[in-house]
Amino acid sequence: MIIADRLIHASLVDGIRLCAAEYDTFKHMDMKHLRKKLEMHRDKRSRIIVTDGVFSMDGDLAPLDEIVALAEEHDAMVLLDDSHASGFIGKTGRGTHEHFGVMGKIDLITTTLGKALGGASGGCVSGRAELVELCRQRARPYLFSNTLSPVITAASIRVVDLVSSTTERRDKLEANTKYFREKITEAGLNVRPGVTPIVPVMTYNAKLANDMARDMYAEGIYVIGFSFPVVPAGAARIRVQLSAAHETEHIDRCVEAFRKVGEKYGILGLDKKGIIEKYGT
Repeated sequence: MIIADRLIHASLVDGIRLCAAEYDTFKHMDMKHLRKKLEMHRDKRSRIIVTDGVFSMDGDLAPLDEIVALAEEHDAMVLLDDSHASGFIGKTGRGTHEHFGVMGKIDLITTTLGKALGGASGGCVSGRAELVELCRQRARPYLFSNTLSPVITAASIRVVDLVSSTTERRDKLEANTKYFREKITEAGLNVRPGVTPIVPVMTYNAKLANDMARDMYAEGIYVIGFSFPVVPAGAARIRVQLSAAHETEHIDRCVEAFRKVGEKYGILGLDKKGIIEKYGT
């Protein structure tokens, strides 16, 4: 029995559809609802909780310590997709499980060799030997796909060595994220709170998100507007992603562009209600 957070990544949803297991969901990061679902399905032979570590559209962190505690209480397994956390979340960048102090308590971790680990193709599944072997024998996307090219494999190993040897890049990214979040909030934009480098600047209106993203590009800043069905209806946003390669002057330029464009559309200082009253959803 699979019990998944309702905002898990599309790749996880597709993976669940490929398997024959029963499937249920719990409200996004709602531990009371997860407990209810675990109790509802306590008669199932096995149960596995599925969650992202960092959710790709909102940039929020799953309460992994609470999820693990519930899994232990209800004799369930945990599958964590840490694709948007590997390499920079946690004190040494090992991921969401390090951030919440539950390393060694996650049954399966899926992640990508892209994102923070270099942007190449490929990914991996980590877990106990018998679970990995089961994937080798039964996972169709693995069985019927080409293997990684040697150059990507070698580059990915080198990236893992780099992020394991020093936290310099991870620390800089953390500082960049904090700086950008502070400055973009001071500029008067409506930003979802959080601590990750995925920073959604909320517009709530799809046309406004696309128009602002277009104007940001004209200012020399490449960002993308997201709207339904990628995000829930009425939750359109521009997703900003910080990098350790950014310097302070880059971030200042981005914030100034947002301020200029936000002023053009009259949304500086407006909260969710104010933006919706002005532009609708």
